[in-house]
Amino acid sequence: MFAAQGPTFRELAVQALSSVERGYDLLAPKFDHTPFRTPESVLTPVSRVLRRLGPFGSGLDLCCGTGAGIDVLRQVCRERVTGVDISAGMLAAGRARARMTAAAPRVEWVRADARALPFGPVFDLVVSFGAFGHFLPRERPGLFAQVHSVLRPGGRFAFPIVAPARPGTPDYWTLLAFDAAMRVRNALWHPKFVMYYRTFGLTDVRAELARTGFDVQLHALPELGQRPDGSPRCRLVVATRGRLT
Repeated sequence: MFAAQGPTFRELAVQALSSVERGYDLLAPKFDHTPFRTPESVLTPVSRVLRRLGPFGSGLDLCCGTGAGIDVLRQVCRERVTGVDISAGMLAAGRARARMTAAAPRVEWVRADARALPFGPVFDLVVSFGAFGHFLPRERPGLFAQVHSVLRPGGRFAFPIVAPARPGTPDYWTLLAFDAAMRVRNALWHPKFVMYYRTFGLTDVRAELARTGFDVQLHALPELGQRPDGSPRCRLVVATRGRLT
């Protein structure tokens, strides 16, 4: 499951018993050697769609971690790229990784809570990868409102979303078991570590984005396969902030 340079079982256990922020601070030096980092197999098709929709001026990677989404933004943004995350450790790892490449545009790294973004409406594109399980369903309207507030009129908020696993399949039972384990852990141990990916469903998310003021479109990512009924296994959600009249 992990590369040789990845975390040990003990390190993962300590991380899992910490808060979200502290847990990622601990995991940061080895995060890129775990399956938790968004793989190129996802980043590449997302980049393909965004290149078709762009180019963009400035971009924000929301909950950027060590910068997987930064690589996507550098391909489609001409001016400014910013990564924002609550974990100082993940930001430090991202900065160190970015210094190893001379790719433009230059990246700014900002420590902040995604639920209270310290920006005005200065971005043309916001992306996020794999972070939404860290927010409870009741927090999503506020989160989406924050994204809406930092986008210029006509700006876009893009993120991939995977179709739910069919009941009875191995993926279904794996996700169910993981969700149950997290809920037991949080009932018995504090601080809580929020990671409930089964709660982030397309129907609810699409409705919440629309209520926030976004126009929502879906783009299939055929590189990531199809479900047995022929529908895409993964789509890119592209939510556009309306232009001022």
